[in-house]
Amino acid sequence: MILHTLLDYDVLRLIWWILLGVLLVAFAITDGFDLGTGILLPFVGKTDLERRVVINTVGPVWEGNQVWLVLGGGAIFAAWPQLYAVSFSGFYLAMAAVLLALILRPVGFKYRSKRDNVRWRASWDWALFAGGFIPALIFGVAMGNVLQGVPFRLTPDMQIFYDGSFFGLLNPFALLCGLVSVAMLIMHGASWLVLKTGGAVAGRARAWGRWSALAVIVLYSAAGLLLWAFIDGYRITSALVTTGASNPLFKSVDAHAAGAWFANYLAHPWTMAAPLAGIGGAALALLGLVRRWEKSTMLFSSLSIAGIVLSVGASMFPFILPSSIQPQASLTVWDSSSSHLTLFIMLVGTCIFLPLIIGYTSWVYKVLWGKVNPADISDGKRHAY
Repeated sequence: MILHTLLDYDVLRLIWWILLGVLLVAFAITDGFDLGTGILLPFVGKTDLERRVVINTVGPVWEGNQVWLVLGGGAIFAAWPQLYAVSFSGFYLAMAAVLLALILRPVGFKYRSKRDNVRWRASWDWALFAGGFIPALIFGVAMGNVLQGVPFRLTPDMQIFYDGSFFGLLNPFALLCGLVSVAMLIMHGASWLVLKTGGAVAGRARAWGRWSALAVIVLYSAAGLLLWAFIDGYRITSALVTTGASNPLFKSVDAHAAGAWFANYLAHPWTMAAPLAGIGGAALALLGLVRRWEKSTMLFSSLSIAGIVLSVGASMFPFILPSSIQPQASLTVWDSSSSHLTLFIMLVGTCIFLPLIIGYTSWVYKVLWGKVNPADISDGKRHAY
């Protein structure tokens, strides 16, 4: 209880905001190459054996990678209940589409090789493509909408109403962010395939990776310019209260503050490391793919993903989910969290279990290190798919 007393409520809120960013980055990096590999499957594998090689690069690890998605969703549910309520209800149809797409992946992995039929296997290959492309696109579209503000409102008793629609999410800026996400994960999946395969598959993956890395640089830069020039940010105009009970309605917010999403970069120049890593990592990944740096390319691609994801948080802080129709109801780090005791208990559990998860995951990747050999797939003894 001494530690509980020493960790102020505002400190715990900040810690959990950082941990949420860590979990989102971990999910984007680990499950990201799974999704990117699925998107690339019909294009880098021209024969059935080549496509089995591609599938077996992620077959042993994709289930373990999804633990980060579960942890991220659980952290939002427990640490930021209002964020969970608004996002998972307001984006219900989008989330349902993501869930259905993610379900296609295990079904595709398990059933693709059940029949030795060309049409059967080709159908599951495109199902795996959809299982990678749809979540990649929707996650990016969601981030684009968050940056613009989401149409929700709160009543004085904290009842939540969402006034948007599914098609309202598909606005031009959000779709551009969706393309950034898709290009980013294709680059990451290509980097993974170059690391884990050889021959023609690696060659095609390298070509796709070069184009996608270039697309990341161009599209991410374009999204940043549009955000700066045409999209108003949000700014808290009342006294900032970082302690006390979570109630978003205790503040005043200006929803038409031009350039507000770039204020943190001016106030804290070190935050520029995030967008610079997003562009620089993609540029280095492009160079690595050209120079055939297998291991380094994967690291550079991961750096780019981390920078792009973290740049959203750096731009918006302290906002987590702004409201476009009731700016006062916008959720921030300081007024939408769980109680002090809840955050503390969660932190203790995280300090115990997160190192175990990281240690076990690292051990699994060490055991499964090395390239997937087509000869081992042909004899059916060393690979499952």
